[in-house]
Parts: sequence; structure tokens; C-alpha cells
Amino acid sequence: MARARTGVRALGAVLAAVLGASLVGCSSTGGKRAEDARKAQAAAGKAAVSTPRWTFAMVTHSGDGDTFWDIVQKGAEEAAAKDNINFLYSKNDEGKEQAQLVQTAIDKKVDGLIVTLAKPDAMKDVVKKAVAAGIPVITVNSGSEQSKEYGALTHIGQDETVAGEAVGDELNERGRKNAVCVLHEQGNVGHEQRCAGAKKTFDGELRNLYVEGTNMPDVQASIEAKLQTDPSIDSVITLGAPFADTAVKAKDAAGSKAEIVTFDLNAKVAAALKSGTLGFAVDQQPYLQGYEAIDLLWLYRYNADVLGGGRPVLTGPQIITEADAAELEDYTKRGTR
Repeated sequence: MARARTGVRALGAVLAAVLGASLVGCSSTGGKRAEDARKAQAAAGKAAVSTPRWTFAMVTHSGDGDTFWDIVQKGAEEAAAKDNINFLYSKNDEGKEQAQLVQTAIDKKVDGLIVTLAKPDAMKDVVKKAVAAGIPVITVNSGSEQSKEYGALTHIGQDETVAGEAVGDELNERGRKNAVCVLHEQGNVGHEQRCAGAKKTFDGELRNLYVEGTNMPDVQASIEAKLQTDPSIDSVITLGAPFADTAVKAKDAAGSKAEIVTFDLNAKVAAALKSGTLGFAVDQQPYLQGYEAIDLLWLYRYNADVLGGGRPVLTGPQIITEADAAELEDYTKRGTR
């Protein structure tokens, strides 16, 4: 198991190196100059390129108040400013409504489209319709298995099963025996894959707990009841950063000693990792997903470039612990990690 965890951390190191190279590491003089140049361009209202002002739309399955998608959107917006792109963002956590938003983008004859496939069956026809209309499509975050089938250029994100397996390995190294995986959005295939992956590699017992993610008091009550019913639970896995804090509150109310771990990263999660309130987090670098999706669409429109070679462009998983939190805290506060 130690070997598997080393592999995950190695992937994290490779991803960090790639990101550092692509953005010209902020710790270097070049990185500071690049950042200063970007700020100057933004202040002057100028893009970094002279290509036509194409319009790219991003349509996600985000629910209200999900900070993860704020980070994805921020990455996309900053890349759009650099690439002279008119960026349109819309969201709906219901598959049918998300598909309707994609249809609206098609009707607007956008020059490029970025979509998530958390509920792929609902999105299949409309994504294929966009491709048939000559609109280049990139999928992000969820739907790596369906992306190529639906006609997308590539997929940007993490393999959710692999990410789940990394969690199972980490729990084993921590000596955990009884875990609960909290699914906050029923029908989200990526969430199911995360929990299934964790169950596959975890040596102990892991059960799923379904909650209504749009109702945080209900989420807290459900986790609290589960912990009170089974005091042997020693780990609670949440699948999104906003739910980690709620799980901590449920744990305290139940008088449980379970360790809370989570997928995704934000300022609260970084602070909780730093204080030891959370055990670890799995970061898939959402800023990079938004940023690279815009960049890759721009490269395709400008130069017919496609990355991935038919395979997903991975942005994670990367296990983040207390030892990493201090370094990332400033980035989470500015909304880019």
C-alpha cells in the first residue's frame, strides 16, 4: 500500500511541476513578471493575444454555493482574459436543465463549449448535437469514460476511480477499519466512482451514506445520526470541500473520534488541515481544469492542436496533508486552489 501512496504523491509532484512550468512558477522571478504582466493586461483591458474574440461557453453541473466550481470558473475566466475570449458560464445540478443550457449555447453559435458529464445520459444527445454543429467540445471534471464517445476533443480532470483508490490506500496507512463515504448528489457517476474506488483498496469496511447536498442541516443530521448509531466508525469521507466542515460539526455533536477526510480543497479545508481538524484532502486542481479547458479550446481554434492523444488530461489526484497545508493556504485564500 505504501507503494501506491508513493505513486499518488509522485503524480502530485509531476502535476505540480507541469503547472509550475506552464504558469512559470510563482516562486521564480519569471513567475512574478508573468503575474505582473497578467495584472497589467487585465487593468488595461487587453488580452495577451491578437486572435479573434471568440466566444466560449462553460456549462457545469454545479449546485449553488459549491466553492469547488467557483475555483473552476476563476481559472476559466483568467485564461479567457489572457486569450481574448468572451466567456459565458452557466450551471445547473439537474441533468435535464444542464442539457437545456448547452442547447442555449448551441443556439448562440458559440465558438467552443466546455461541459461536465456528471449525468452523462442526460447530456449525450445535446453534446453530440454541438459536435455535429461544428462546435469543438471539451469535457471537464466528470465524464472521462463518455467524453470520446460523445465526440469531445479531450477530457480534463482526474480519474475518479483512481482518486478513490488513493483514499483507500491512505486510510489503510492510517490504520483505519470502518469508514463511511458521504454522497451528496445522487445520480452523479463520478461520486459513485470515488466511493467504489475507495472501497476497492480499503482493507476495512466502507459503506455509502446518501444525503441531500442542497440542505446542509440535513447533511449534518444524517452524518451525526450515523456516527451515533455506530461508534466504531473511525473515518468519514466527504466528496466536496463544503461538506468537510459540516462533517466535522456532525462528528463533534455526536461525540465521535472519527477522522474526517475530504475530496477537494478550499481555504477552510486548508485551515482545517493545518490545525489537524481534517486528516487529509484529495486535490484535483479545479483552477487548472477551468484554465486549461479555455486554453485548449483556444489552441484548437488557433492551431488545430489537441492534447491528450485520445486519453484524459489528468489534473489529479494529489493527497494533501497537514504538512502541505501551509504552502497552499495563500493560494486557497485567493481562490485558485
